This record gives sequence, structure tokens and C-alpha cells, in this order.
Amino acid sequence: MIVACVGQVLICLPANRLRAEEESGPSFRIEQWVDQVLPQVLQDYVHLHQNPEVSFREEQTSQFVAQQWRAAGFEVTQGIGGFGVVAVLENGAGPTLMLRTDLDALPVTEATGLPYASTRTVETESGTRSGVMHACGHDLHMANLIGVARILSQHRDAWQGRLMLIGQPAEERGAGAAAMLRDGLFSRWGKPDFAVALHCESATPVGKVAVSPGYSLANVDSVDITVKGIGGHGSAPETTVDPIVQAAQLVLDLQTIVSREIKPQEPAVVTVGSIHGGTKHNIIGDQCHLQLTVRSYSDQVRQHLLAAIKRKALAVAQSYRAPEPEIRVSEGTPALRNDDALTARLVTRFRQTLGEDNVLPMAPVMGGEDFSRYGLAGVPIVMYRLGVISQERLQRYAELGQSPPSLHSAEFYPDAEPALQTAMVSMVAAALELLPPQ
Repeated sequence: MIVACVGQVLICLPANRLRAEEESGPSFRIEQWVDQVLPQVLQDYVHLHQNPEVSFREEQTSQFVAQQWRAAGFEVTQGIGGFGVVAVLENGAGPTLMLRTDLDALPVTEATGLPYASTRTVETESGTRSGVMHACGHDLHMANLIGVARILSQHRDAWQGRLMLIGQPAEERGAGAAAMLRDGLFSRWGKPDFAVALHCESATPVGKVAVSPGYSLANVDSVDITVKGIGGHGSAPETTVDPIVQAAQLVLDLQTIVSREIKPQEPAVVTVGSIHGGTKHNIIGDQCHLQLTVRSYSDQVRQHLLAAIKRKALAVAQSYRAPEPEIRVSEGTPALRNDDALTARLVTRFRQTLGEDNVLPMAPVMGGEDFSRYGLAGVPIVMYRLGVISQERLQRYAELGQSPPSLHSAEFYPDAEPALQTAMVSMVAAALELLPPQ
């Protein structure tokens, strides 16, 4: 049934053959290897898509990935930083390359209409039930790295060195990389010479990859502010200190931080995503809660933003003769900076393998990714983007005046066969570039 599903439904459109420089060239060789493993990898993808698990609960997912890597001949260790997996394949003297996939899904109820759609549910931290879905493409990331493991294990004569695969939990919570590092990822298995990962990109056509030199993703901080007041009757506001009015002024004041305190050349975002206060029409409460997301690239700008938020919150409270607000900063993920030399090397190889037109530059975005923590630990890293939506689907959305469903959308899904084909070709090419036979 799964095979039929893969053949009839999973492939929304025929897979385009990737351009080969010559029929006998290295690009064509990699494509042949990918074609050999692709049917099984598609089945793995369907299984992973149908069985998603949220952050910190990836038990079955990590077990499945570990089984596939072990069957491919890797030495596998489980339970690193929670449900993290480390797999190592020694193949002679040479550098160590780390390839990473994330494992976790999101508490999103799938609305793709696919016959292999997830029907799983989970009890959330708030006590409600939600559907669970791989709405960020981690199922495709895992299937790709399972296929890459099989290819590189089968063709050890094409590379030399040490291959280190990691299945990382809790990426969506920005916590998995730190957990694996705390659990001795680099002290137990050694610090790799390079680390490479890919991520699905819904706005880039399938068959193409995109790379951001330098900064690619942002620092992410969450700020919780509890504005305090003195409650009372809504008919007598003069006897109160209204926290909602304070919060309203603070929301407006916060908007001037980026526009008036940060250089226009420095990317920065301060967004108030949530504001909650009060219980009834005629009651002035004593608290109002704000939740902010703060994005930046440089540490200097990050510190300026956080200090300015605190300064403005305290100033508003003082102007209303209100109690001092509570301000809590939760660090999410540090900015991700692609290593310059490694980026140049991989872009050259991708162009040789995929074709010039299929390797695109990409502007930095203000999303976050904890793959950055491996770079901060001293490893040259590159995360590149993988196009996963067919040109035909993108054209249909454009004709309707719509954008394609973004990552984290209940309607997001990749065109899996061509996306996986490009993913495996590009990542195998990266491995052959960085682990050449001596």
C-alpha cells in the first residue's frame, strides 16, 4: 500500500532529471547512486511523515533513524542529549565531516489532504490536544540523511575519512544542539572538521539549492514582560494605576527601538506577539502580560535591543508611578553564520554537480536555527536551503495571487521525490568534496 501511495500520490509531478555535466561525469555517477536508493528512501519518508513526534518526545523517530543508520554499517549510539543519535563510519585517515538532521515535528493539525497525512495527536504543555505534523520538513531531512548514509556506505571507494551523522532532537525548541553538546557530543566523538546541514525552503523551486554567505539566520530571544498596576473599578480609573494603558504605551514605545536606535544597515526586529490583560468590562486589573520576539545578527545589536526594551518598560512604569515591571529574557538560538571558506567550496561543488542555474544566492532571514551552536563551538558550518516545491505548483499559487504554504503551515508539503533527489545529490556531492580519497 505504501509503495502504491509512493508511486501514485507522493510524486505530484514527474521528477526532473538533474543536469549532468557529462553522462560519464561525477554528477551522473552520483545521480545513479541516488536513483538506486530513492524508492526505499521514499518509503522511509512516508513512514516518517505519518509518525511525527514533537520536541523532547522523539523516541520512536530516533529509534527508526538509528535502525536505518545501523543497517547501513554505521556505529550508532542513542540517547545523546535526550533522544539524539550519533552514527560514525570510519573509512581511513582523513578529516571528519558531520552531517546533521533534526528529528522533531510540530503541534500542528495537518491540512494537506495527502493520503499519507499524519493523524497523530499529542497533549500539549497547556493541557489541550493538538495534531502533530512535520510542517517544517524534518521528515524530508531525515529521509535524505538515511539515503546519504546508504550511498556513502556502499561507495566507500569514492571518499576517505570519518563520517559522523547526528539526529538532533528538539530543534523546534532551540534546545537540541545545546543538549547534545552538554552530553559530550564533541568531547566523546571529537570535534569535526566541517559540519553541513540542509533545510527545506518553500519559496525556492524544487531542483535548486540556495546558500547565504555569512550570516544566514538570526539571534532569537524571547522576552516576557509583566506590566504591573493597581486594580480597581472601571468607573473610577483615577483610583487605579491601569496596567493596560501602560502596556499600550509600551507597545508603541518599543517600535521606536529599531527605527530610531539601530543603524538601518543592521538587521533587527522587535515584535510584540501577544498581549493579555483584564478579566471584565468594568474591572481594571493589576497586571498585563506581553510576549516579544527579538531578532538580530550581531551580539552588539542584540544587547542593545534587550537593554532598550528594559529601559523603555521601566520608563513607562515610572511615568505612571506604577510598580516596577517583571522582565524575563529567554535566549533561544544564536545567529547562524555560514563559514566563508566552506561556503565558497560547497557553492563551487554544487554548481559543478547541479548546474549553475540551480545554485541560487539567498538573502539572510530573521528565522532561527540551533545548528548555529556547532559553529559557536568552533566548527566551520554551512546550512544551505533546499527547494521543495515544483515550479508548476509555485506558478499556480502565483496565478491565484497567493504565496505557497510556508514552513510551519498546516498546508505545507514538499514534492518529495524530486526534492529528495536534489537533497541526496547535493549532500553526497558535499561529502565527496570534503572527504576526498587520498
